[in-house]
This record gives sequence, structure tokens and C-alpha cells, in this order.
Amino acid sequence: MDTFEAIENRRSVRKYKQKTIPKEIIEKLINAARLAPSAINIQPWEFIAITNTETLNKIADITDHGKFIANAPLCIAIFCRDTKYYLEDGTAAVENILIAATALGLGTCWVAGDKKIYADEIRELLSVPIDHKLVALVPMGYPDDDSIPKSKREVIDVLHFEKF
Repeated sequence: MDTFEAIENRRSVRKYKQKTIPKEIIEKLINAARLAPSAINIQPWEFIAITNTETLNKIADITDHGKFIANAPLCIAIFCRDTKYYLEDGTAAVENILIAATALGLGTCWVAGDKKIYADEIRELLSVPIDHKLVALVPMGYPDDDSIPKSKREVIDVLHFEKF
């Protein structure tokens, strides 16, 4: 699948087959994430691949809109050191994960982390140092549904040349 096809096919998936994601695939996803742009090339990110059922259940219980994480074979938690542009850097890495996962046949769903009331609890659960912020949780697996991507606004509706 080429880049544009992966971008066009990416969608939020909340139902997954109970099929293990190989370590090699997880490493490919993190490789894609670490290659994201980073302000001043600080690269403040850290990635935690969570496959333990008990931990996935705890994360699902802690979140407000991530209860389906309990049924995911994998959840990647994206943390960044608390730098000036941690959120921009971290979200660039998240987007790379989402697109790479789609290209590899995986379904994902971006679950918010930054500014969420549960962020510190997730950080503590995963033994992350206090100077790191939760940017996002990305549960994933092989999709167990056949939903199609939701419609998006057309280019003509969002593109402006020179001025708004």
C-alpha cells in the first residue's frame, strides 16, 4: 500500500481480532514514529508497547473514551519529555504510527492523552518518569469490522490560496 492509499484508508477502528501482532511489526511502527519531524530535532518521545491483558484492562478502566482498549491486542502509549514543543512532536509521531499501521493492515484509534484528567494515572501505571507527558494512547489490532473511512471535507472546501 502506498502512502496516499494508507492515508485515504486510515480510519478509527475499535474492534479487533484476537490475533497477536508480531514484535517485528511493532518495531516497524516505532521506527516510523521515531522518524517523525521534531522541533529542533529534540526527539522527546518514548513509546511503550503494551500487550499484557491486565495492563490493557487497567488502561481501559482509567480512560473516559477508551474502554475498547481492553479488547486490543496492542496499545502503544506515546509519552514525551516536557519540552516546549512536546505536543507537536508527539502528535507527529502518533500520525506516523496511524499511517504505518494502516499500511501494515492494522486498525487503530487515537485515544487522547494530553490534558486528560487520567494522564498522570496512566503515567504512574506505566512507571514513566514525572517529567514526561502522555500524548496519546493508540490501541490497535487486525480489524474485526468492515467499516469504511468516514467522509472528509473536500479539498475545494478547505484549501485557500494566498488568503482565507
